[in-house]
This record gives sequence, C-alpha cells and structure tokens, in this order.
Amino acid sequence: MTATRLEGGATRPGLEDPGFGAFVISLDFELHWGVRDVSAANGPYRPNLLGARQAIPRLLELFEEFEVAATWATVGFLFASSREELQAFSPPVKPAYADPALDPYAEAIGHGEADDPLHFAPSLIERIRETPRQEVGTHTFSHYYCLERGQDVVAFEADLNAAVRLAQSRGIHLRSIVLPRNQFSPGYRSILLKAGLVSYRGNQSGWMHRAGRSESLVARGFRLVDSYAPISGRTVTPWAAVAENDGLRNVPASMFLRPWAGRRIQRLQRRRIVGGLRRAATTQSIFHLWWHPHNFGVNTTENLTFLRGVLQEFDRLRDRHGMRSLSMGHVADHVQSNPVPR
Repeated sequence: MTATRLEGGATRPGLEDPGFGAFVISLDFELHWGVRDVSAANGPYRPNLLGARQAIPRLLELFEEFEVAATWATVGFLFASSREELQAFSPPVKPAYADPALDPYAEAIGHGEADDPLHFAPSLIERIRETPRQEVGTHTFSHYYCLERGQDVVAFEADLNAAVRLAQSRGIHLRSIVLPRNQFSPGYRSILLKAGLVSYRGNQSGWMHRAGRSESLVARGFRLVDSYAPISGRTVTPWAAVAENDGLRNVPASMFLRPWAGRRIQRLQRRRIVGGLRRAATTQSIFHLWWHPHNFGVNTTENLTFLRGVLQEFDRLRDRHGMRSLSMGHVADHVQSNPVPR
C-alpha cells in the first residue's frame, strides 16, 4: 500500500488508483425510529413509514436486476423480534439527552413486527441479507445522536456494542456505519474501530451539509436547492481520500436522492445525479448516493421508475468505462488492497 501526499505535506495511508470509478449506494433504514422526535407513529408521515415496507422488496428486486450493491445502515432496534428481545439487548447505559423528546426508550411500542410494523423489522432485514451484493450496516442501536446535549462517550459505546451484539445474534457482522442525522463526532472514532467497524459515511461537502445539534432553515433550503442545482461544489470523492490515518475508511456522501416531486423538478435532479456518476466514471472516483427507504414509501412506482433511470445510466457507464457498484464495506476492502467483487 502506498502513501498519498496531502496538502501541507502530510501523508495518509492510501493506494494506487484502482483504475475504475465506483457507484456507492447507502440507505438509512430506520422506519419510525428515525423520525419519532418530529412525527408521531400515527401522524401524517405514517403512510411513508408503512409504505417503506412495500418499497424495500421492490428496491431489492431492482438492485438484483441491475446487479447493484448497497449498504443498508439499519437501526439496531429493528433487528429485534419482540419487545422482550429488544429490552434484553438494550445497553445498561443509555443516553441522557437534555431534550427528553429525543429519548427513544420512552417510545410506546408493540409486542413485535406483527402488531408494530413501524418499530420492528427482522423479516425485512433477513430479506436484505438474502439478496446478493447487499450489506447490512448499522445506524446505531437506538438511532443515537452523537452531537446532542446530554449524550456522552460511555453511552455511545454502550449503544454501539448493543447494535453489534444483536446483529451478531442474527449472524451478521457489522462493518459499516452511518451516524443518525450525519452527526459524526471525531472523538468517537476509536469506539467505531473497537466495535469492528471499518467504514463510515462522511458528510457531503459544503457548509450547508455540516451536521450539528440544530439546523437553520437557511441550511435546509440550500440543501434542497443543491439537489437540483450545483451549488455545493464537487460531488465525487478521489480514492486517495478514503483511507484515514487511524484505519477508518470515510466514504463521503455525494448526493441525497430526494423523493418524487413531479417530472419537471425530477429532471433537474436526474441531471445532477447523472452528472456526478459520469464524473466519477471518467475521473475514476467515487459517487455516493443515499436516501431512506421511507422516502419511497409514497409515490413508490414513480420513485422506483426514477431510480431505474439512474441505474440504467450506471449500467452504460459500467459497460463504457468499467465503473463498478460497491457497498461501503467493499470500498473499505479495496482501499485495504483486498479483492473486490464486481
């Protein structure tokens, strides 16, 4: 493995250019756990959450049709088959958020997936696991917020250990993580490594994508515009920027795939995504697209048709430029100079 020289003369463990561009997809699989602090389980967003359960099998069929890999960053609570199992795997130390609305352990839940499809999803996780090229990653155990007041390193480590143990009970070895709300705390890097994680999804470039405790309406507005017009700068990541000094692999987000909003505006988003894919293919870089399954929970057919168009463009770039579809874990494997499946 070679060393890559950075600005200012510093070096970072790296590798020679692998000779191809990569298309990475990650999905934040969370159901109600991801929105419970802003939307009640029986609130207006419920159709999206329930619809995600129908969208996920169709997404997997589409990925299998195009031989596309994806990382499913899954909230640990969803692995549980029952309320009793969730409680058995819950960590002894829980986050003491200053804002009680953030506490997921206060959520009223059912007995299991049959009577509470918004808080349990072992059958869907198994479906993902059985589909070729799909990686089950973690979105922490409890949809943990690393930058909120009241949480600390002890609670985070306990939460992550719980996620690892419950996944292992299903025969799943977690290697990739996406932090909820993209709240990455540099001080927690050693905990990720200790838990056996090798890759994480860093934040997209541009000031409006920096994660924090509170987000301004201005930043949200700019992020919305950035999905349809190029205002945040580059959307691809050089291979040399993935490896970090402590051994973690940062696979930064390139774009968020926004749900269906009408043909005219979707054409703008398609232009942005296709432009990023082509740039990654021709510069032998990485383009990382992400979204939530519940974004496809309504207007499911329209969303899947849009995604099909994106995958068709990727297929052309795969034939023309040798671009590859990789999960986050596969990216980490390649940076470590291990073989990567096509």
